[in-house]
Amino acid sequence: MAQAAPLRVPVVVDTLPNGLVLIIHEDRSVPVVTTNVWYHVGSGDEKLGRTGFAHLFEHLMFMGSKNAPYPQFDRLLEAAGANNNGSTTTDRTNYYESGPASALPLMLWLEADRLGWMLETMDKDKVDLQRDVVKNERRQSYENQPYGMAFENLAAAIYPKGHPYSWSTIGSMADLSAASLEDVKEFFKTYYAPNNASIVVAGAVNPDSVKALARQMFSEIPRGPAITRSAAPAPFTLRDTVFVLEDRVQLPRLYLAWHTVKEFSPDDAALDIASYVLAGARNSRLTQALVFEKEVATNASAFNSSKRVDGDFQIQVTARPGFRLDSLQRLVDAELNRLAAGGPTARELDQAKNAIEASFLNRLEFSGNKADQLNAYYYATGTPDFFQQDLDRYRKVTAADVQRVVRQYLLAGRVTMSIVPQGKPELAATRRVVQ
Repeated sequence: MAQAAPLRVPVVVDTLPNGLVLIIHEDRSVPVVTTNVWYHVGSGDEKLGRTGFAHLFEHLMFMGSKNAPYPQFDRLLEAAGANNNGSTTTDRTNYYESGPASALPLMLWLEADRLGWMLETMDKDKVDLQRDVVKNERRQSYENQPYGMAFENLAAAIYPKGHPYSWSTIGSMADLSAASLEDVKEFFKTYYAPNNASIVVAGAVNPDSVKALARQMFSEIPRGPAITRSAAPAPFTLRDTVFVLEDRVQLPRLYLAWHTVKEFSPDDAALDIASYVLAGARNSRLTQALVFEKEVATNASAFNSSKRVDGDFQIQVTARPGFRLDSLQRLVDAELNRLAAGGPTARELDQAKNAIEASFLNRLEFSGNKADQLNAYYYATGTPDFFQQDLDRYRKVTAADVQRVVRQYLLAGRVTMSIVPQGKPELAATRRVVQ
């Protein structure tokens, strides 16, 4: 059988004198273009007492710049038939525009203007306004959302105090209140510089024209100071931790979490496959055992969350009315022990690999997805077109690999968190079940 040609997403890479990395992918299948900017700063770069800055700054970047005062950024793009948005994670802050290829000069000009000429328009009123917006977002998405405080509490339990992943991306109310205009300006000066950014342009473009256009738009912006990042987090061993939160919810939910590995580590792909075998499909082990066979849970999910400098693995199960989380925990542990003892079947392994590969390839259908992935690969590996190498990681995983990572990571010390209806702590899983 002829071997399939390697998967390639060809790029042209150009580094401007000020350090801005430009990554261009030409795709003329449809006449659209996406610009995708990554600033290499996320909530993991913040300091205790000043959490939430990366996300707050994402909001401030839409408040206008010298030559595009608020709300011209959105209005100009909408008039050109384009859309835009941004997002913040533990490791990066991302901004993108997508629309007809004819709008590319406008997209690049707007991004250049807010990188080079936003700070001089920043004032206390803008900071106060967006601070309140972010506080309301925290109330809506965390504090007043059923189970909304789960991940913030899990992060603090999984990672030691001071670890870059031990606080939530949105930050605490106290830290948001404490953020001053000078704090915001200092954050911008430190991290929002051409030499701490990469921009992908993907779509119906000519690479030479894009290079010339980008140099025209961005070359005036000076290089920022060299960034000294914190040392890698010290290794730690997660001890068994059990706690309970009461919330305004109808059904109790069990959360189990383990400390694992950072992205692209040797065990990362096997942990992804383990998560699929456990809860990635209707016929996966936890879904079958808890939802369909025993009918004690309404849903079950599992995911491996590998990030730039560290990672964790989580399982979530929501109980059906009338069932305590102790009973769900016993069933989860039984399935973990069974997978650790025998590994996945050949059919389970093939299904997991096929599903992961299908999802991987489906994302490449759209220029926006490719642009974001090119930026992600560049930041993580230094190689934008890392698609085939990434896919190969999953193809090489064996049943023995999955069995080993389950034994090594998912039978080790863990966090057990129960969220139960208010006034019903007796529904919680208050101890680890040892089998």
